[in-house]
Amino acid sequence: MSSVIAIIAVMAGVGMSFGLVLAYANKKFAVEMNPLIHVVEDALPKGQCGACGFAGCMAYAEAVVLDKDVAPNLCIPGKKAVAEQVGKLTGKVAEDIEPRVAFVKCSEPVSVGSKKYIYSGIEDCLAASLLHAGPKDCEYGCIGLGTCVKQCVFDAIELNDQGLPVVNKEKCTGCGKCAAVCPKKVIDMIPIDAHVAVYCNSHDKGAVVKKFCKLACIGCGLCAKLCPHGAVKMQNNLAVVDSSICAEKCTEMVCLDKCSTKAIKTYKIPPLEMEQAV
Repeated sequence: MSSVIAIIAVMAGVGMSFGLVLAYANKKFAVEMNPLIHVVEDALPKGQCGACGFAGCMAYAEAVVLDKDVAPNLCIPGKKAVAEQVGKLTGKVAEDIEPRVAFVKCSEPVSVGSKKYIYSGIEDCLAASLLHAGPKDCEYGCIGLGTCVKQCVFDAIELNDQGLPVVNKEKCTGCGKCAAVCPKKVIDMIPIDAHVAVYCNSHDKGAVVKKFCKLACIGCGLCAKLCPHGAVKMQNNLAVVDSSICAEKCTEMVCLDKCSTKAIKTYKIPPLEMEQAV
């Protein structure tokens, strides 16, 4: 019994010794933090999304205060108001940020889309994509397991009854976290004032696309030919819209007139409403 007490006493003594050494070292080598860092962090939205390129709001606050080369407008969710506030606090000029929003480049309902097999594994799009590029016949389409929904820290995305992610433009901050985690790159970030968008992500040729999805872009190029401003171009069998040119110059949206599948649509109207209207 006495030996047990002796061992406990020795261990307690060693523990106290180490504690005193650590306490002394902490006090001796402590580095005072610039109080402005906490002020800047308080001005940030605390989403911890990493859109700024740093590991959280505190890391960005520290960098923007201490590093003269770190811009004050890197907090995408905070938009112009936060950028201006951070600029004033740090004495830097905050350049204008173009507001952007997440956009889902797929309109084929996951619930009825043709499939190569029935997936029953982990409810994660990345996990599903590792098996034969995912269960859908269209290897470019949304898998629909909601990985983007789980990653959105602002509760701006949800899956609809067809299995497709729907973005709430009012809640979306444009951080891009959902786009980064999508294994199919179905989600893109576009200007919030975009006029039109292509609701397709497939780069297959028209004959192949039509086998799997009646709503897909078939790569005919008519929208690009009709656009008088050069805002629509064909890239690897898929129509791509330069939203900046479109928003600045387009007034009539003639690119929509000849699309046989309605893959290119007015962005202001949600895709499901458009399908019901045509």
